[in-house]
Amino acid sequence: MKRPSLAVMVALCAGLAGGAAQAAEQATVEALLQRIEALEARLRELEAREQPVTPTLREVRVAQTMPEPGAELTDAVSGSERLAAVEEPVSPEPEIHAGGALRFNLVHRDFVDSSEGKRGESGLDVFRLNVDGRIDNILVSAEYRFYSYMNTIHHGWLGYEFEDASQLQIGIHQVPFGLLPYAAHNAWFGVPYYLGLGDDYDMGVRYQRQDGPWTSHLAFYKNEELNSPGDLDRYSFDLVQVDDQQNEEINQFNARLAYTFGLGSSCETEVGGSGQWSEVYNAVSDRRGDHWAAAAHVDSRCGRWNLQLQGIRYAYDPANPVGVDSAAVRVGAFGGSYGIASEADVAVANLAYNFESPVPWIDQITCYNDYSRLFKDEPGAIDSQINTLGCAIGSGPLFTYIDYILASNMAFFGDGSMAAGGRDEWRRRFNVNIGFYW
Repeated sequence: MKRPSLAVMVALCAGLAGGAAQAAEQATVEALLQRIEALEARLRELEAREQPVTPTLREVRVAQTMPEPGAELTDAVSGSERLAAVEEPVSPEPEIHAGGALRFNLVHRDFVDSSEGKRGESGLDVFRLNVDGRIDNILVSAEYRFYSYMNTIHHGWLGYEFEDASQLQIGIHQVPFGLLPYAAHNAWFGVPYYLGLGDDYDMGVRYQRQDGPWTSHLAFYKNEELNSPGDLDRYSFDLVQVDDQQNEEINQFNARLAYTFGLGSSCETEVGGSGQWSEVYNAVSDRRGDHWAAAAHVDSRCGRWNLQLQGIRYAYDPANPVGVDSAAVRVGAFGGSYGIASEADVAVANLAYNFESPVPWIDQITCYNDYSRLFKDEPGAIDSQINTLGCAIGSGPLFTYIDYILASNMAFFGDGSMAAGGRDEWRRRFNVNIGFYW
């Protein structure tokens, strides 16, 4: 209803007064004003009856932006600005998780006099911190490790996950080659790791996808993870520049394709092949050689059994200056370095069984025997071998490896050599690795 103006109300009152002129002469001005106020109150009452009782959508949204009782108002935000803020899409909470691990070693080595004399030794293995997660389709994963003798990055990459769940990763990540994620079950790993052909991390870009039973990887790595081939404080083994060996790996391409038989069943068997090619830059000659490697693998998980088989062939052709032997190249990590044969074959045969836990406070018991061997092309060279018999036990946040390691002519086992030379003698290491994870 349209509200009458004050002039109309005055005219109405005047008409009433004209009909009773004699009474108006006797009325005071105060009485007339009281009648006008009464009429205005009546009009307001009629107008209120016709107002809608449901608030508008805008009123509801603006009301929702108001603070709870007792909260402070934001001085600079108007009602319209608050409404605009409410109507913007709300981003999901980021799924970022921080974790880590603390691990210790108890060791006995029969090839170290002090270890024999002390009946073993113990110490810090590693303290590590992890960050993993995603914000929308953006992925992140990183890990930094602290050892008693060095600190280094393990991996660190950013990624994007497409609608088909395939991923593109950029940064320091695991090179897709051979058995993944590991070519062993034990804490010490096997021959491929000490050649830089297992659990290797480099700086580059990787694309991975899964189409039903098919898994594929394509990757390019500009250089090793630190972009500092003279730095031996690293986790994974790469070509390093030490003494007259001044080579480094650059411009590496990787491709891996695998097919899983029985996908989704209690008996899955992955069969796959991998290829790797890179240039090898020599800082002294300022020339580039090359390197290639190829692998075929089987990873079968049937019931409680896991069988891993792998064969690798690799070759380095470095562009060394005159006088430097090309029969071996130098790799390094964990603060040290050693030579490996420039051309060789590798065989891996691992078998593991996951036992049913006999007590409720143990979640997992997996026992295994992991064997690997390096067959060197160099005439007269002694092969390098390692065999690990052990068990991994999981109990809540605690995870323990108990390993008995036999190694012949292996790096880190006395005077063993993964290049030419060395000794055809088995060395022993008993290793207990205890870790707390969070």
